[in-house]
Amino acid sequence: MSVAAGGVAQQPPDVSGRPMTPEERKVIFASSLGTVFEWYDFYIFGTLAAVVGKQFFAPLSTTAQFIMTLLAFAAGVAVRPFGAVIFGRIGDIVGRKYTFLITITIMGTSTFLIGLLPGYTTWGIAAPVILISLRLLQGLALGGEYGGAATYVAEHAPHGRRGYFTSWIQTTATVGLFMALLVILGTRTWVGEDAFANSGWWRLPFLL
Repeated sequence: MSVAAGGVAQQPPDVSGRPMTPEERKVIFASSLGTVFEWYDFYIFGTLAAVVGKQFFAPLSTTAQFIMTLLAFAAGVAVRPFGAVIFGRIGDIVGRKYTFLITITIMGTSTFLIGLLPGYTTWGIAAPVILISLRLLQGLALGGEYGGAATYVAEHAPHGRRGYFTSWIQTTATVGLFMALLVILGTRTWVGEDAFANSGWWRLPFLL
C-alpha cells in the first residue's frame, strides 16, 4: 500500500485477472508435484505397518510389532514442527527453491533407504534403530517441505489468487495418500499377498 501526495492511501493495482507467467506456472506445478511425492513417501510406511513390523520388530508379538511400527510412524509426525522451523529458517537464508530441493532429496533418499534396509533377522537391533532414524529424517523433511511449498507458491502466485493456488498444496497432499494406496494395491494384486509380504515385494513401493 502506498500514500499519495494528498495523504490518501492507494491500493496496489489489481492484477488478479492477468494471465499467469510461465515462471509462476512452473513454481506452482513443481511445488504441487513435489508435495504429492513427499506425502506418497510419508504415507507408505504407515500403510504397510503390519508388513514393516514383521520385518523390523520380529522378536515381538504380532500386536507389539504393529504398535512399534505405528510408534515409528508417529515419531516422523512428531518431528514435523521441528522440520518446519529448521527448513523455514534455511528458506529465509538461501531461498525457498533450494530449500524445497533439499527437503525433496532428504525425503526421497530416506524412503529409498527404507526400501533397501535389511530386516531384524539380518542386522539385529540395528535394523529398527536405523529405520526409526530414517523416519525422523522423513518427518523433518516433510515438515520443512509442506510449509515451504505453501510459502513458495504464495510468493509467486498472482495477486488476488494466492489463497486459491496455495490450496493446491493441501489438495496434492491427499493425492499423495491415494497414490500410495494405489501403488501398494497394484503391487499386491500383481505379485500376490504372500509374495508381497514374505518375498520382499513390499519394498517396491519404497523404491519407486
